[in-house]
Amino acid sequence: MFLLLLLLLIPFLFLILKASSKSKSQIHPPSPASLPFIGHLHLLLPIPYRALHSLSLTHGPIMLLRLGQIPTLILSSSSSVRSMTKSHDIAFSSRPNLKVPRQLVYNSKNISFSPYGAYWRQSRKLSVLHLLSTKRVLSFRPIRNSELSIMLSHISNHSLSGPINLSETIYFFTTNILCKVALGQSITEESQCRMLHYSISEATMLFSAFSVDDYFPSLKWLNMFSSLDSKIAKIFKKLDGFITSVVEDHLIAGVRDKDDDNADLVDILLSLQKNPPSGEFSPTMDEVKAIILNMLAAGTSTSFIFLEWAMSELIQNPKVMKKLKEEVTSVAGKGSMVTEENVNKMPYLKAVAKEVLRLHPPAPLLLPRETIEDIELEGYKIPAKTRVLINAWAIGRDPKSWDAPEEFIPERFINSDLDFRGQDFEFIPFGVGRRICPGMQFAVATIEFALANLVHHFDWEMPKGLSAEDLNMDEAQGLTMHRKYPLVLVAKKVD
Repeated sequence: MFLLLLLLLIPFLFLILKASSKSKSQIHPPSPASLPFIGHLHLLLPIPYRALHSLSLTHGPIMLLRLGQIPTLILSSSSSVRSMTKSHDIAFSSRPNLKVPRQLVYNSKNISFSPYGAYWRQSRKLSVLHLLSTKRVLSFRPIRNSELSIMLSHISNHSLSGPINLSETIYFFTTNILCKVALGQSITEESQCRMLHYSISEATMLFSAFSVDDYFPSLKWLNMFSSLDSKIAKIFKKLDGFITSVVEDHLIAGVRDKDDDNADLVDILLSLQKNPPSGEFSPTMDEVKAIILNMLAAGTSTSFIFLEWAMSELIQNPKVMKKLKEEVTSVAGKGSMVTEENVNKMPYLKAVAKEVLRLHPPAPLLLPRETIEDIELEGYKIPAKTRVLINAWAIGRDPKSWDAPEEFIPERFINSDLDFRGQDFEFIPFGVGRRICPGMQFAVATIEFALANLVHHFDWEMPKGLSAEDLNMDEAQGLTMHRKYPLVLVAKKVD
């Protein structure tokens, strides 16, 4: 009798377990208490990636916030990013339709902010094959050499007159490399150089500006009371006018073939527009300009931010500076310029570069993503059209992955296979999956080469009366992680 009763109960137990399992899959990620109307927006202050890291310590590495009217998933651990990438990479590969990219970058027709789809796949393929391939990055070596020589001469000429604003110097160096690579010309006129410098800086800052319709779509009419539209229009007019004039100059002078070693990125894009290879698309003029603007802004910011923080960390860690200088000198020899071939023989330099990127990822929250379908992530239900923020800053400082995570210790990367190319999820300064930065190889070639030479040719110290402990290491608020205050140092030329 008991056995018969048990047999009758088994189907009911099975249904109960199945229902329980189903209900678990419908659980939303944990979420802190929110306020009416604004949701969790107030919890992002003062610095979003730091604030989100603190919240994750209480609520877990997978959180769901409501930023205004927008459901936003926050991922703060290597395991959650691994689950996302390994199981749902396509579902997490789109971008939200944000106001500034839409209005500033030709309706988001660039690689960074385009939604996932045919255009993004085609433009990324075009960039990887023709603009940022290994062969193409190597072909830009003479440009890097030339612009580095100009920067070193500038520093040397100003070293006798007192402290130098190294932040500004580095920014002009990275901007000029990108201008020469992308546009085929350096910005030699000071007024033009400063216009482009400040326009790109202002554009980068605008990407992190608060827009009502990005968080409260139903209230986008309130933008009429904001100055954001006029700021975007002003910067767009400057940048579009500059890029348009460069494109017209290329058309007048004659466009080089995409396979010409002397072709710049404008040449390549215009060549592809006129004669696209079989199976590839022909970019429109707005798409050409969007990709160029993307290269200028993203390339300049990444290299500049890295070099600024690298020199800051080396000033604060003189033992690391000494060890790095000794390696560079032993490989390159005294007095000569460090070559890119030399750089490949400098494991400690590469370890320093990785440690800078771990502590100071250029985009600490990466770029926002948006899910394109309902998915389940580690047992949690994530609806389509959920915005997604990946806290690369928190992941790079996770004590579960890193010993002494707040300390600057390049030695942790010596004899380590950990790399930033998207396979090691505890170290993702350039992103992961399909949305990993396509310009990573170009950026790394520039920053390692420049850092080696800055250390090799000069001894660096704080201005008179200040010590390394006085160096302010605060970060500026924004989409990118640059210093809050310019880096001002004294350079002494090495004999």
